[in-house]
Amino acid sequence: MSSPEFHPYRWGTASLELPEAVRAALAAFGVREPENPPVAVEQAALPDPVLSEPAEAALAAIVGADRVQTGRAARVGHTRGWSTPDLLALRAGDAADAPDAVVSPGTHEQTVAVLETCAAHRIAVVPYSGGTSVVGGLVPARSGFAAVISLDTRALTGLQEFDEISRTARFGAGTRGPEAERSLGERGYTLGHFPQSYEGACLGGYAAARSAGQASAGYGRFDEMVVGLTLATPRGTVTLGTAPKAATGPDLRQLVLGSEGTLGVITSVTVRVRRAPAEQAYEGWRFGSFAEGATALRRLAQDGPLPAVLRLSDEAETAVNLADPAAGPGSGGCLAIIGYADGLESRSAIDEVLREAGGEPLGDGPGQAWEAGRYRAPYLRDALLDAGAFAETLETATFWSNLDTVKAAVTEAITAHLERALVLCHISHVYETGASLYFTVVCAQGTDPAGRWAEAKHAANAAIRTAGAAITHHHGVGTDHRDTYLDEIGPLAADALRGAKRALDPEGIMNPGVLLPADG
Repeated sequence: MSSPEFHPYRWGTASLELPEAVRAALAAFGVREPENPPVAVEQAALPDPVLSEPAEAALAAIVGADRVQTGRAARVGHTRGWSTPDLLALRAGDAADAPDAVVSPGTHEQTVAVLETCAAHRIAVVPYSGGTSVVGGLVPARSGFAAVISLDTRALTGLQEFDEISRTARFGAGTRGPEAERSLGERGYTLGHFPQSYEGACLGGYAAARSAGQASAGYGRFDEMVVGLTLATPRGTVTLGTAPKAATGPDLRQLVLGSEGTLGVITSVTVRVRRAPAEQAYEGWRFGSFAEGATALRRLAQDGPLPAVLRLSDEAETAVNLADPAAGPGSGGCLAIIGYADGLESRSAIDEVLREAGGEPLGDGPGQAWEAGRYRAPYLRDALLDAGAFAETLETATFWSNLDTVKAAVTEAITAHLERALVLCHISHVYETGASLYFTVVCAQGTDPAGRWAEAKHAANAAIRTAGAAITHHHGVGTDHRDTYLDEIGPLAADALRGAKRALDPEGIMNPGVLLPADG
């Protein structure tokens, strides 16, 4: 699979046509095409860069003048992330959050030197790899800083070391998912990490945000795959991971994983790999209700056997899938997708559990439809925005016993704040003790869609917190979840995190305002 090039407010260059059934459904929800087309990138309102000449010269001396970009295209292309409010702002011609420069170091040593220079000049640094954050992870606080740069890691790319005996591989942090899979596939291996952002995100971003891929039931989350990493900080280098597991104090890899660029820049990751499967298969199952399907997933997660992919759509999401007749059942209920990567000998045992829980097999049609379309959502969102729809997602995780409560609370919070909103939900990742819930929200853009979504998202955050669930499972904290995250972990734990940041980033230049307020 090739890695697409990204327009600043469009996922790749391909345009996706909405099926007529989808257009009809959108019209029923009051969706109308916007009166004005998106503003061209060349016309976006962009503030003048404020990077001083001495600072620019110092950075150029480290990485080369051609790797310090202050032109419009580079700055706009590194503005914000890929949340719907991010995209709407750029479509409206607002690039006020653009960095003052884009700096692209080619080595770990250059990265450390760039951070040391930025600390000396009071320049805020936003680490950037794929740019796919959907939680405000690329929008730093600017107050108190002389300038802001985007530190692009994509020159830190490629397979650096492969240990077939230990089955580990070290990659540059700027390596995109498809590139990593190609390198491993040539050797007969796979990482097995396939998030929806797979085509655009990079391995360093996976680590920084604790990413979870669609095959997590079989391969695990990305933070479970990382056995070592290298971190560039304004004070020097941190190298972690001398063995798979150890009793040498707290595992500091876990401090860096999920740090979202606030402690430094991950420049390389060492990951465990597995043999590439000789064959893969995906199939659909129908359950009469979401509760019935959740019980089936829980039984597999707790007692096994586990397939590689295990997900369950609620009634509303299953009905929407009927825009593609091959994607789900025609008689209501909930659609489950089961994916196998080798280990097909366990298929009969899994089938037995699903049948005992009330499941009805639908064959491989729905599974194949899911496989074919699993990376389409980012492209589909572009088409929905073009049509005048507002489409956004949020996710959480909780224990099995709390799943129904959280699902109901979040759905109610969103529908109370967004008129005529369609709220879809699915279980996307499962564990012995609980699961994640992934919500998709679609409504008409109307007036001030970003403002109305901010109110609905705030209410959803509060509902998640009140219900005792995690504010995020795999999207990360960013700025959107920061306040709820701090409330979730409590003031003492927040102080411990501040202490780590002061030790590694005493000037507070690393992605200020993400995870923690910019003032510490």
